[in-house]
Amino acid sequence: MLQNTGGLAVLQPNATVANLDLSHATRAEGLYVHAPFCVHKCGYCDFYSVTSQADRQGDWADAVVAELDALRGWIEVVPRTVFVGGGTPTLLTPTTWQSLWDRVGERVDLSRVEEFTVEANPETVTPELLTSLVGLGVNRVSIGCQSFQPELLATLERSHDPASVGSAVAMACDAGIDNVSLDLIYAVPGQSLAQLDADLDAALSLTPSHLSCYSLIFEPGTALTARRDRGRVRPIDNDLEAAMYRRVIDRLADAGFEHYEVSNWARPGRACEHNLVYWRNRSWLGLGPSAASHADGLRWKNAPNLSRYLASPGDPPVVDVERLDPDAAIGEELMLRLRLREGVPDAWLDTHAPSSSPRRDVIERYTQAGMMERIDGRARLTARGLMVADALLGELL
Repeated sequence: MLQNTGGLAVLQPNATVANLDLSHATRAEGLYVHAPFCVHKCGYCDFYSVTSQADRQGDWADAVVAELDALRGWIEVVPRTVFVGGGTPTLLTPTTWQSLWDRVGERVDLSRVEEFTVEANPETVTPELLTSLVGLGVNRVSIGCQSFQPELLATLERSHDPASVGSAVAMACDAGIDNVSLDLIYAVPGQSLAQLDADLDAALSLTPSHLSCYSLIFEPGTALTARRDRGRVRPIDNDLEAAMYRRVIDRLADAGFEHYEVSNWARPGRACEHNLVYWRNRSWLGLGPSAASHADGLRWKNAPNLSRYLASPGDPPVVDVERLDPDAAIGEELMLRLRLREGVPDAWLDTHAPSSSPRRDVIERYTQAGMMERIDGRARLTARGLMVADALLGELL
């Protein structure tokens, strides 16, 4: 059951998708599918995944379709963007991909999809798989390279050979996918600025259309955090981490990339449209264990457990359900939109955070401190503000 307390939806024990208050039908412009299968669990990763369970791919695909059937009566799914993440979606066999997407296409109008992204680990990419994906409409791949330095990959417990990244990019281009994104992680224990420069050189030499560059976070419950707590790895100095972020910003600007979100850069016209659905607080539907959804102001997340997901096809257990009250919803949207370099229009602020609002006081305080700026009729973070974005934006919730 779902109870309402002060505008916030509170999840009761044993809640499932069937308990959600979806009485207000809405349209989802994004579709996310979580494929939880991995060969190996990397030490820094806190995304939900399972290893050595490839024999459950077919059951997982059946359950995804059943979940879609249960929800599409409430949510009109006409996506502009599709994103299949994980886990490692490129571990799915071409047969599983074909079976799943044939059935999704029978249930969802995919004719308006502009961007169809699949996450890939470089060592799992093959020409045959990419050819199959292109046949399903995939036109963008996001490759997790993280670093090109073997010693840093070892710290992160990544198992791929750095050379496999270039091979994966070449195979994607040969298959007809010219929209390729690469993920990099910086501030890895032991990393130097010279190594960061080498990683940026290697990534740029592959001519990607998009780069995501994330500062390493020691997430609770991960193997890397446990190693830190035992003194086996040491986080880098905060000043060095800030210098690395500035280096990424400067290097990618010089290379012609637009810095459009705190941790994301793109060639002109190649920003990730699916992630913009999230940051602009639009509606999307997430399918699969641990997938999150947002529909008509209601947010929920499927429980991160493949066995429980498969045990209740069409009605998986859900966690973290909330429907924010109007004031909290304004704070959330402001926080999300200020992650984008385009910022927030002054007209939106005048309506939702007027001069009498405590949030406007925060904005003015940070503007005076040089952390925010008003430019071209918009409020946005400055270069200094980007350095402390998470702390700053948290004050606006």
